[in-house]
Parts: sequence; structure tokens; C-alpha cells
Amino acid sequence: MAALTHIDDKGKANMVDVGSKEPTRRTATARSIVYLPDEVLVKLVGGEIQTAKGTVFQTAIIAGIMGAKKTGELIPLCHPLGMDNCNVNIHINADNEVIIDCTATVTAKTGIEMEALVGASIAALTIYDMCKALSHNIIIKETKLIEKKGGKSDFSRA
Repeated sequence: MAALTHIDDKGKANMVDVGSKEPTRRTATARSIVYLPDEVLVKLVGGEIQTAKGTVFQTAIIAGIMGAKKTGELIPLCHPLGMDNCNVNIHINADNEVIIDCTATVTAKTGIEMEALVGASIAALTIYDMCKALSHNIIIKETKLIEKKGGKSDFSRA
């Protein structure tokens, strides 16, 4: 059974020491899914929703990237990383769900999956914030890691 990396031998919170590791190229993609009820979807025109606060999906993309960049400030034991790149893509599927994919890359001594997860989450929360005046029946259904490459092990969700 694998040990928790953020707990020391005395059971206390611990930041992982990555000082002796060699930097490698790392990529991670996370996905958040947001259900939009009909009263919100009727505002969808040309793949975008316009509200009094502005264009929803473009704002969510920017917020997701900004969130990913601040992961080390938000998650206490995450290392601050200078990302090489971060992309947030948004589309709506046939089930009235907004699919948000955040892909982050870095060349570093530690992984980038938390940045991808935070980016997707912040984009989802931004969509909720910008559309809540139209309906409170918006549901942020899930956020999950889709794939990570580089470092000690790779992961890919089927």
C-alpha cells in the first residue's frame, strides 16, 4: 500500500522535498462537468452565453488559467510552479452539460495535476457565478483527473 506523501513519520503535515529530483516534462488534464438547466441554455448563442457580467465561457477560460497559476497559493502543501502552458477548453454536450478540460504543462521536479484540477474547478465555479442570476439549478457535477504524464508514473482514465 502506498504511503501518503504529505504526512511525515510522526503523522504531521509535510511538504514533499523535491530538491534531489531532476526536472522532467509533465502534463496533466483535468475535467469538470457543469449541468446547465434549460433556462440558462436558452441564452446560448453561437457557442457562448452573454450575461450582464460578460461572456461566460471566455471569462471562465481566463479564470481557469488564473486559478491554475495560483494553485501553490491555494493548496497548502503544493509547490509553486511556473507553468509552461495552460489551456482551458469548453464545450456543451448533448446532455446540457458544459465540459471543461484544463491541460497544464511544466518542466519541473514535481507534478502539475493539481494545477489542472484547480483550473477546471475555477472555470466551473466561474460559470456558476456568472449564470446564477438565470438559475440556481446549475450543478457542478464532478471534477476529475483525466490524464497525467511525466514524473514517477503516468495515469490515464478510460
